[in-house]
Amino acid sequence: MNVTEAIQSRRSIRKFKDTPVPEDLLRRLADAGRLAPSASNLQAWHFTFVTDPKLVAKVDLFSPGLSGHPPVILVICSDMEYALEHGSRNSEIYGCMMDASMAAENIMLSALEEGLGTCAIKSYTDAAIRKLLRLPNTYRIEMLMSIGYPEGAPRDPRRIPLEQIIHFNQWEEEK
Repeated sequence: MNVTEAIQSRRSIRKFKDTPVPEDLLRRLADAGRLAPSASNLQAWHFTFVTDPKLVAKVDLFSPGLSGHPPVILVICSDMEYALEHGSRNSEIYGCMMDASMAAENIMLSALEEGLGTCAIKSYTDAAIRKLLRLPNTYRIEMLMSIGYPEGAPRDPRRIPLEQIIHFNQWEEEK
């Protein structure tokens, strides 16, 4: 599968098989995330894979956006102390979130290539997740991601036609 095929076929997966995901595969996903671009090459991200079924269930309780009982929940964080020391004020405002998002997309595409499904989650109770995972105070949770082997085939999402969203040089009224 080439990159374009992966982009075209990737879907948000919301139902997973009970099959565990091997640690070496999760390490490959983290490596794909680590290779993403980051503003000023800051790389303030940290990847925590929650694989213990009891802990996954607890995280699920505080994540209304989570569904499908994934065998793995990835928590992508930014070390804000590091970002402020080595980056700029923009790192705190939006840079780290952008960096984490680029890392997440690398992880999602790599997961697809490995036969895994993913779904990015932004709906969760920050304080509860932080406490459950004993995250350092300087870490900001950027997003969660469910990961696992898909159960069934997802439906194709509706996409806005390209001609409705593309412009060259200046704004044009809808065609």
